Amino acid sequence: MAEFTHFNDQGRARMVDISEKNDTVRTAVAKTSVNVNESIYHKIKNQTMAKGDVLAVAQIAGIMAAKKTPDWIPMCHPLSLKGIDVRFDWQVKDGYQLLIEAEVKTKGSTGVEMEALTAASATALTVYDMCKAVDKGMVIGPTYLEEKTGGKSGDYRREDGSRR
Repeated sequence: MAEFTHFNDQGRARMVDISEKNDTVRTAVAKTSVNVNESIYHKIKNQTMAKGDVLAVAQIAGIMAAKKTPDWIPMCHPLSLKGIDVRFDWQVKDGYQLLIEAEVKTKGSTGVEMEALTAASATALTVYDMCKAVDKGMVIGPTYLEEKTGGKSGDYRREDGSRR
């Protein structure tokens, strides 16, 4: 029978003990996107959305979310994050797609994949929240881990390049 790391010997949930793991520099990059209509695209680009600068607010939301990941994901360890960066790009081809990339770094005994995924997700959700008065039909995703470095399991880089 396989041993599950997040269950104790009674089959009940537990946080994994990472006290014996070595501290290493760890990074993770997560990506997502928000498909918007032409009106939202222009309002974001020209900073004329009624609620304010969408990308500035969404960027702060992503950073805050990364720092609060253990509050959202029950078995995540509270980490001392060393860096968080949220970047944007537009893909304007057969529609308007806001590309979001969140990079998180730490030096510690567990990885930051969940922090990067949480940052990307919260960023996208904030874009949706700030633009929903214009169009509720926006589509978020896919959301995925692009790469991670450090730790016992080694480095990971998504093989298929871009999922967009």
